[in-house]
Amino acid sequence: MNRERLYQVIQAPQVSEKATHGADANRQHVFRVASDATKPEIRRAVEKIFDVRVGSVQVMNVKGKRKRFGRVEGRRNGYRKAIVRLQPGYDIDYSGFDG
Repeated sequence: MNRERLYQVIQAPQVSEKATHGADANRQHVFRVASDATKPEIRRAVEKIFDVRVGSVQVMNVKGKRKRFGRVEGRRNGYRKAIVRLQPGYDIDYSGFDG
């Protein structure tokens, strides 16, 4: 997998209260990923970009929320996110990632 595809697979870290708690308690990190990314691609991308060892990857599709603008009803875009669990002894430093 070339370097350009690595940065297309991992789009951005997902920062929320739940994601932060998972990172502290279980060595889990949440990323927004490309809609066509597979688990093996996500694993390789995280391992190469952050120089860590990945234990497991869980992937889910998040549906976009329905929103109203006056009478017009619309929908936000959906996205795919991955929860990556690291092997013991590894941690991710986001300072070098410009996603």
